[in-house]
Amino acid sequence: MHLYHVPGTRSTRIAWLLEEIGEPYEITVMAREDRQTPEHLARHPLGRVPVVNDGAGYMFESAGLALHIADQHLDKGLIPPIGTRDRGMVYQWVLFAMTDMETPLVDIFIQKMFRDTPDQAIIDAASEKFRAAARVVNDALAGKEYLVGDRFTVADLVIGGVEEFGRFMEVLDDANTNAHLDRMLARPAAAKAREIA
Repeated sequence: MHLYHVPGTRSTRIAWLLEEIGEPYEITVMAREDRQTPEHLARHPLGRVPVVNDGAGYMFESAGLALHIADQHLDKGLIPPIGTRDRGMVYQWVLFAMTDMETPLVDIFIQKMFRDTPDQAIIDAASEKFRAAARVVNDALAGKEYLVGDRFTVADLVIGGVEEFGRFMEVLDDANTNAHLDRMLARPAAAKAREIA
């Protein structure tokens, strides 16, 4: 398994997952500008990360990679058995993270980081969309440490990565989501993935 990684991006999720699995992997740490080189565009046609070469070719899209890699290591217990309700709940939370939570955060990020004059109306609307989605996760975590089956799964990893982005954008407001993120960041594998530079 070879990961192409830019620190501080979605590829951190995959580095974290690979560290949780605990088996050897190779990593190429790239600068942001390296994503648009012909070499990397051959790996990902939009020049994004993460990209993984699993020996059979290149694959991309962090949520899909997280599910696929967890499937390849069922003995690690990061994804429940196929066909179970818990497996369906992992799918639910992974896709919810990408569609309902992360999408408005990207809108906020673009305004705050790439606009000379940020559009506050866009920031406010996106912040409310994120907060509404985050409240769903907050409520699901009431009285629980993990989202699915009382144990750490790839759902916690993906949701945790988006919660971290929400904290960075200063819109992660709820007690349970903040506590969940703190638990996720305290995991040794999460810390090790964030040290990769």
